[in-house]
Amino acid sequence: MEHNPVTEAEPLTGLPSVPAARKHPVRAEQHGEERIDDYAWLREKANPEVAAYLEAENAYADAVMKPTEALQAELYKEMLARIQETDLSVPYREGAFWYFARTEEGKQYPILCRKDEGGVEEVILDENALAAGLPFFSLGAFAVSDDGRYLAYSTDVTGFRDYTLYLKDLREGVLLPFTVEKAGSVAWAADNETLFYTVDDAAKRPWRVYRHHLHGAEDALVHEERDELFRAFIGRTRSRAYVLMGSASHTTTEWRFLHAAQPAGEFRVVAPRAHEHEYDVDHHGDSFYIRTNDRGRNFRLVKAPVASPGRESWTEVVPHRPDTMLEGIEIFRGHYVLLDRTQGLEQLRVTEFASGATHLVTFPEPAYSVFTVGNREFDTTLLRFSYQSLVTPSSTYDYDMATRARTLLKQQPVLGGYDPAQYGSERLMAPAPDGTPVPMSIVYRRGLRRDGRNPAYLYAYGSYGYPLPVTFSSNRLSLLDRGFVIALAHIRGGGEMGKPWHDDGRMKKKMNTFTDFIAAAEHLIAERFTAPDRLVIEGGSAGGLLMGAVVNMRPDLFKAVVSKVPFVDVINTMSDASLPLTAGEWEEWGNPANPEDYAVIRRYDPYQNLSAQPYPAMLVKTAFNDSQVMYWEPAKYVARLRTLKTDGNTLILKTNMAAGHGGASGRYDFLREVAFDFAFILSQLGITR
Repeated sequence: MEHNPVTEAEPLTGLPSVPAARKHPVRAEQHGEERIDDYAWLREKANPEVAAYLEAENAYADAVMKPTEALQAELYKEMLARIQETDLSVPYREGAFWYFARTEEGKQYPILCRKDEGGVEEVILDENALAAGLPFFSLGAFAVSDDGRYLAYSTDVTGFRDYTLYLKDLREGVLLPFTVEKAGSVAWAADNETLFYTVDDAAKRPWRVYRHHLHGAEDALVHEERDELFRAFIGRTRSRAYVLMGSASHTTTEWRFLHAAQPAGEFRVVAPRAHEHEYDVDHHGDSFYIRTNDRGRNFRLVKAPVASPGRESWTEVVPHRPDTMLEGIEIFRGHYVLLDRTQGLEQLRVTEFASGATHLVTFPEPAYSVFTVGNREFDTTLLRFSYQSLVTPSSTYDYDMATRARTLLKQQPVLGGYDPAQYGSERLMAPAPDGTPVPMSIVYRRGLRRDGRNPAYLYAYGSYGYPLPVTFSSNRLSLLDRGFVIALAHIRGGGEMGKPWHDDGRMKKKMNTFTDFIAAAEHLIAERFTAPDRLVIEGGSAGGLLMGAVVNMRPDLFKAVVSKVPFVDVINTMSDASLPLTAGEWEEWGNPANPEDYAVIRRYDPYQNLSAQPYPAMLVKTAFNDSQVMYWEPAKYVARLRTLKTDGNTLILKTNMAAGHGGASGRYDFLREVAFDFAFILSQLGITR
């Protein structure tokens, strides 16, 4: 058998030799169909041939991109020049301290700090010190005990989301003799000595909850989630009165509660799990406030007495609204805030408990995003939120829910003279094939000519009910100032238009996700913003699945594609329950063991539907330690595509050998990755500076 992982293919004109992975056919049969996978061997992570092949692809990618090195350097320099490298986050109050992060010029990671009432700064964690000598570093859990003495935090140093939990005595500045591998969420009890935490199983599913006492002998198992569709997590109400333990699949939730002052007690169920019933819980006074979809897909708000919180005692506070998605609720002592989404746009609806008076917090632009942030205090009239749009940088406000006064605390600086008035933003509606209007958020530099010749960048996600946020990026200015139109397509499968929008782009209706994206691209062209030979598209993870599906369906519509950590081997992955995420995601994609689900997935699976046809230029990116979309999916995809595509367009695979799903963890390393991506995009459009 040939054991050389890479053979030399015929070089394309003007380019170095193209890597070609060796073939080793593996046969599988499902529902009467035989599939042959020539590249299944790439799953063998410990096999040195695998790393050798990926490194050969990296070397080829670097050779192809070598003519753009000066452009990459220029892009990196201009993006870095817009960033205030030494900076402070807006402090938030929790207990007796104000917590914040600061960055220092030249350092990859933030330094996490706090100040007491006297203004004395204390460094809690210096992520740069923790990351010293490591190619990757990520902070996971971060929770301080009520008295401010103990910190529970977790770190991942590979990118595989294997987090190790630590406890630090902040008063003494030392680590306690305690670690937990494969840790997840954490929550302190009110006694400042009891910590609850979750751990993952072999498939990276948080499935067990433990109770740890600082002076106890052995941690106690509190809950074990045996249903492979469900994940367990732990948290604390803003009132600090209760510890909440949740179990959730993609369609069903169940919550338990324990008084935070009685951490040795037994958790009680709020409402037993019922198929496709989702609900969330928070606390106020003698009641739980519950967001539930029991009367409609867009959720309603009910309350129940803490003493008997079962569904039979629920009373309605806010009814289900067919035109408005209730995405969440923030509860304070005197007010509660509904996080609504109507016609794709977020709204904050404030209600005073005492009077029942309700008002909306309004926002000025046609497309924007707003997030509640740093609201750790319960007894306050201040609601903190971050507002941003495609032209407005992230802006942190304190909003007084009693007086309705809005105070801007900080707008993220964009150095170099950024003027938002030079950019225009619009919200468009693209007609899908079935007549459904698909929202699009676009931004461009003012003075743009609608002559059909502008370079354009179209991005989308469209899965898990996740609403694609309309956020600001100073990096995007490097495209906008080179004449690009940038568009975000809010396609079905996401949550922009409520839960039905998600339902219409998942399971048996997944094809709508792809046809919506194609409709968005066609609308940009029809409205003369761009043309097919000037249109670049990008998506990552499930958005990378989107990229793979649409280029199989309409390769003529796009000039180039950037596909990041793409989920492109759907049938094989969803048939293997030993992989992280697979079992739980049968409720999003379907289970190929079911003939009907198999038939649906078979229609769009990017890997299975590759064919002998011309494809756009492609940059495919992955990471060797990705635990969400395994590196072998994009590697197999590129290897097979190389044998089928009939064009001479660029196809490169770039693997970060020391990172996970999100790519490089350091902020400077991340910028270099963006510069590489942008240089690929610009070079494919013939833009050299």
